Order: sequence, then structure tokens, then C-alpha cells
Amino acid sequence: MIRKGDTVIVTSGASRGKSGRVLRVFPRDELLVVEGVNIKKRHQRARRANQKGQMLEKAMPIHRSNAALLEGGKPVRTRRKLVGEKWVRVSRKSGKEI
Repeated sequence: MIRKGDTVIVTSGASRGKSGRVLRVFPRDELLVVEGVNIKKRHQRARRANQKGQMLEKAMPIHRSNAALLEGGKPVRTRRKLVGEKWVRVSRKSGKEI
């Protein structure tokens, strides 16, 4: 389970090996937008009469299966664990709460 604000590393694709913070999550489509990953150029029209159009660099979404959560600089898988009355995310490798 990857959430907004988590630090992830990209495991496959053109941006493989890059890491960054998750800016946005689309759970229904299983997509993530990661800061500094999968950057594409997009054209923007001039909004006013005397303004010029421009090209913007924008982080595009990647599939969640191509990203892994980082813990201590290494990619980890997660599971859920019931602590008291709350479910928390736990690293499968170390068993620590995330």
C-alpha cells in the first residue's frame, strides 16, 4: 500500500532506479505520480492576448506495480497488522511500522 507522501523507488521502466516522494495517488486506476519521475513535456497555450505559450515539464503517473516503498534506503513490501484497534502498515522484511 503506497500513500501520498511516501518515498518510493521505481523498479521498472524508463525511470528505473529513481526515487521520489509520492505527490498523488489514483487508487481506482492503480496509478501514482512520483516527484521527478516519468517527466514529460506538455504544451500550454497562451492564456491572454499578449502572453506567449510555453512548454511545461510535468510528472506523469506510473503504475503502482512499478514502484516499491523505501525503508532505510531499500525497497520493501508491506502488509497490514492490527495494533490495538487500528490497522497499521508493517514492513514484511523487518516487521517495523511504516
